[in-house]
Amino acid sequence: MEKSVTINNEKVIHPFWIMVHKEVSDQVSSWRFIIMAALVVLTCMGSLYTSITNLSAVTKPNDPNAHLFFLKLFTSSDGTLPPFHVFIAFLGPLIGISLGFDAINSEQSGRTLSRIMAQPIHRDYLINAKFVASLIVISVMLLALNLLVVGAGIFVIGIPPTLEEVLRIFAFLVVSILYVAFWLNLSILFSVRFRQAATSALASIASWLFFSVFYKIIIDLISQAIVPSPYSTSPDVIIRYQKLMLALSRFTPRQLFTDASTALFVPSIRSLGPLTADQVYGAIPNPLPLGQSLLIIWPQLTGLIAATVLCFALSYVVFMRKEIRSR
Repeated sequence: MEKSVTINNEKVIHPFWIMVHKEVSDQVSSWRFIIMAALVVLTCMGSLYTSITNLSAVTKPNDPNAHLFFLKLFTSSDGTLPPFHVFIAFLGPLIGISLGFDAINSEQSGRTLSRIMAQPIHRDYLINAKFVASLIVISVMLLALNLLVVGAGIFVIGIPPTLEEVLRIFAFLVVSILYVAFWLNLSILFSVRFRQAATSALASIASWLFFSVFYKIIIDLISQAIVPSPYSTSPDVIIRYQKLMLALSRFTPRQLFTDASTALFVPSIRSLGPLTADQVYGAIPNPLPLGQSLLIIWPQLTGLIAATVLCFALSYVVFMRKEIRSR
C-alpha cells in the first residue's frame, strides 16, 4: 500500500498510514504498554545478567558450539532464572495480548467505531491499521531487546559477533515476531468477537494458560496411558510413540517457538525428533550452517505463519461482517 496519494496535484499521506501512526502513538504512550515494556526489560536484563555470569561455566573445550559466544548469551543460565529465549516464550504472549485484546471493542464501547466508519475510508483500514501498528510496536520492542543482549555481549566479551551469529540472531528475531503476532491476532479475534474488553482479555489469557500449562498436562496424561513397555516392545514402536507425543506437543505455538529457537541457538542440533543409532552413526559433531538449521525448523516456521494468518483471516472476516450501529 502506498504511503501517499495525489489530490489536486499534491501528495498527501495515505489515510491508512495516518491511522497506523495514530495507533502507534496511542499504544507507546499508554500506561499499559509502559508497564508491560518495563516488566519485559527488567526480566530480560535479569536473564542477561545470569547468562553473562555463567558464560565461562557453559563454555567447554569439547563443546562444538564453544566459539559461538553470543548465541550462548541467549541460552545459558545458572538455574536461578531461565535463559533469554525462555522469557520471550513466556512473556511474548502477554505482549501480544496486551496490545490486541481491546483493539476493536474499545472503539465500540467508546462509541467511536461508528464515527470512524462514517469517514470516507475503507472499512478494513481499521482492523488492518490496528494489526500493522501493533506489529510495528512488537517488532521494535523485540529488536531493542535483541540489540541489548548483543550490545552487552560486545561490552563483556570484547569482540563483535560473527556473521553467522548475527544471521542466527536475526532469524530468532523473525521467529519471535511471528510467535507474538499469533497471540496478537488471537486477541484481536476475541476483541472483534466479544463486545466487552474484559471478556476478550479473559478469553485471551485463558487460551494462553491452556496452551502454556494445561495442554502439557493433557499430553502427559495421554503419554502415561499409552506409553509402551520398553522391555516388551520393539524400538520401532517406541520411536513411533515418541514421534506421536512430539506431534501432539507441537500443536502449541510455544512448542513451535521453543523448537525453532533451540535449533537456531544450538547449531549442533541435527534433528528435533528422535533418531535411531543408524541415523547418528558416523555423524560429525560440528555446527550446522544456518541454511541447514532453517531447513530443520521450516515446519515450525510454517506452523507459526499458518496459525498467525488463520487468526488474522478469521478476525478480518468477522469484522467485515460485523454490524456497526451508533447508539
